[in-house]
Amino acid sequence: MQFKPAVTALVTAVALASLLSGCKKEEAAPAAPPPQVGVVTLQPQAYTLTSELPGRTSAYRIAEVRPQVNGIILKRLFKEGADVKEGQQLYQIDPSIYEATLKSAQANLQSTKSISDRYQQLVKEQAVSRQEYDTALANRLQSEASLQTAQINVRYTKVYAPISGRIGRSAVTEGALVSNGQADPMAVIQQLDPIYVDVTQSSVELLQLRRDLETGRLQKSGDNAAMVKLKLEDGSDYKQEGQLEFSEVSVDQTTGSVTLRAVFPNPDHTLLPGMFVHAQLQSGVNSKAILAPQQGVTRDLKGIPTAMVVNQDNKVELRQLVVNRTAGAYWLVEKGLNAGDRVITEGLQYIKPGVEVQVKEASNAKPAGAAAPAAAAPAAAAGKGE
Repeated sequence: MQFKPAVTALVTAVALASLLSGCKKEEAAPAAPPPQVGVVTLQPQAYTLTSELPGRTSAYRIAEVRPQVNGIILKRLFKEGADVKEGQQLYQIDPSIYEATLKSAQANLQSTKSISDRYQQLVKEQAVSRQEYDTALANRLQSEASLQTAQINVRYTKVYAPISGRIGRSAVTEGALVSNGQADPMAVIQQLDPIYVDVTQSSVELLQLRRDLETGRLQKSGDNAAMVKLKLEDGSDYKQEGQLEFSEVSVDQTTGSVTLRAVFPNPDHTLLPGMFVHAQLQSGVNSKAILAPQQGVTRDLKGIPTAMVVNQDNKVELRQLVVNRTAGAYWLVEKGLNAGDRVITEGLQYIKPGVEVQVKEASNAKPAGAAAPAAAAPAAAAGKGE
């Protein structure tokens, strides 16, 4: 019984040592390293804004070929769908009646001319009255007018091309009766080189563009502002550049849009009237544009675009953005990001706002170069953040 206190003390000492040993082991366990993320550092740059607008092509000139005299078509002198030159004969109308009328007019003129010439001599000798001479002279002038009309009608039996261009199908054949003033044209000629492209732009966009230019947020894009590029229906780019000709002076009340007309060279006749195209117009230059990689921009449940940014303390911040268009592989950011911000494009699945991270240069995205991407299309649904 004398040894019990000693045994108790020994047990207590062993337990305390074990407890202290466990605490030391727990304290010695290393902490988990912060997650590593790839970032892209944003830098402001000059960026040329382009607007992609829908439009349709239309012929530069259109001429409807119509008869100017009545008659039967004897010959068609062109191939349907071919290119014709201005002044080229297209049809031959039966000239028989008009040639006979011409001969009658020539004979009548010869008679009235002889009478007027004879009366001119006789009136000087006072052999005929002045009234008789004036009547003879008037008959001569009337005969000259009749002869001129007959000559014109004979000439109109040959139907010529009024302009150069591509002619369509013929609405009449040999043996058909045509008449002056008929409603339907005999054929239609369209000049395809150059060719017009009519595009429409919202009046709201025009007002916003004008406001940005006035406030200095945008600058004019220089001498090339009037140049237009074209994208065809199959998505390919048209090789030739066009030039903006004019804009409509009024807004369409039904659509709230303004029509812009550009003219394009079309030497190979790639563009045909009525084709649907997309025209790219240079709107202005943003000298301090912020372009964020699309890999670093997502949308929340409300559809607002957001980005994860690493702050100065290497902690993650959530930013709400305002974007209005894509520029190649980048978003053009209006609000929410600034120059020098480090946008996370890699490791987004391992982080959340407020977490401390290790930073490295991203391998899946690069900062936008000093020259902005050439193509820029309006975003399908522009996000608006507060």
